[in-house]
Amino acid sequence: MLSDSTITQAYAAAKERYAAAGVDTDKAMDALQKISLSLHCWQADDVTGFEKQAGALSGGIQVTGNYPGKARNIDELRADILKAASLIPGRHRLSLHETYGDFQGKVVDRDEVAPEHFRTWMEWAAANGMKLDFNSTSFSHPKSGNLTLANPDSGIRNFWIEHTKRCRLISEEMGKYQGDPCIMNLWIHDGSKEVPASRLKYRRILKESLDEIFAQKYENMKDCIEAKLFGIGLESYTVGSYDFYLGYGAKNGKIVTLDTGHFHLTESIADKLSSLLLFTPEIMLHVSRPVRWDSDHVVILNDDITDLAREIIRCKALDKVHIGLDYFDGTINRIGAYVIGTRATQKALLMALLEPSARIQDYEDNGHYFERLAVQEEMKNMPWGAVWDMFCLKNGVPAGEDYISDIQKYEKDVLSHRA
Repeated sequence: MLSDSTITQAYAAAKERYAAAGVDTDKAMDALQKISLSLHCWQADDVTGFEKQAGALSGGIQVTGNYPGKARNIDELRADILKAASLIPGRHRLSLHETYGDFQGKVVDRDEVAPEHFRTWMEWAAANGMKLDFNSTSFSHPKSGNLTLANPDSGIRNFWIEHTKRCRLISEEMGKYQGDPCIMNLWIHDGSKEVPASRLKYRRILKESLDEIFAQKYENMKDCIEAKLFGIGLESYTVGSYDFYLGYGAKNGKIVTLDTGHFHLTESIADKLSSLLLFTPEIMLHVSRPVRWDSDHVVILNDDITDLAREIIRCKALDKVHIGLDYFDGTINRIGAYVIGTRATQKALLMALLEPSARIQDYEDNGHYFERLAVQEEMKNMPWGAVWDMFCLKNGVPAGEDYISDIQKYEKDVLSHRA
């Protein structure tokens, strides 16, 4: 276990070394303190939700593993989220899918959902110092099929239009209640296993559906539209592609969501930020770790996430980029998955905040490319870990590996008693 004195001594040395490089570590920690990530509620129960009529996952959503102790109801899920939050430095948000409403055991179809079904969530979040974000849910429903908002069948399409309108109203009420805009993400799985006779046909229908959905203007919520490369069983054609939503978002002033698992594995999500910032009002990031496909592995501190964090900081875009987590792993302790992924994302942001960006930019402006590359390389050897440990200490959460025993105890005392 790391003692406070050990952390303090290591931080003092790190602070001095960073100061020599022109970096104020205290300012970096202050900046990180202000970054609220949006935790995803669906990690705690493998995207099950609380619909009384819930069926099997569909729409390309897959969760592997059956590690014991997953949340079975709203109380257990809330307890698990609070446990995870207690081991993560900073104050964060919570992102809910529509299927996680407090339905009180009643059958509430998705075109009937209303703010009242999320009233206890608003109260719970406020009592625990959290703010809420929201997601419409088009998968895992008898009317999901392969097409929802892009469905030529007006009955099916109108069902999902009404669902999404209601989700926007719920988001508006959440934002109003918490005094901070609720970010609502719209993602649909619509697509085709083979190439359709007309790609344009379904994209035109989706555009018309979105136009109707967004006709109502709100002041306390923000709309995000999320693309995907392909879905399982719908590999050849995705209606809501990146190009579609990029065009729609730029034209209509909507936030485009970049999910790090929704692109080809060789694409750089970091490279997309500077382009979107010029043409869309803000950006929403869904952070996951794809392994060969959109497998939503637990986020770790790898090159992809560190490059993404650096780009946010270099663009000075913390006020325009929202960061949410979006992975689900049922093979390991789910609270542990929350903590590892969230802390890894924060570590990447801290490393970016500790970069002497002004110095690097100055080298570039003066054509000193050797010096630019040299500084970037040498920063990899800097003692950022000591700054991270101090950040944890300041927030009253375990530093280093100390959170492991805390999660093990929670598993023994709580999770192991769930059938």
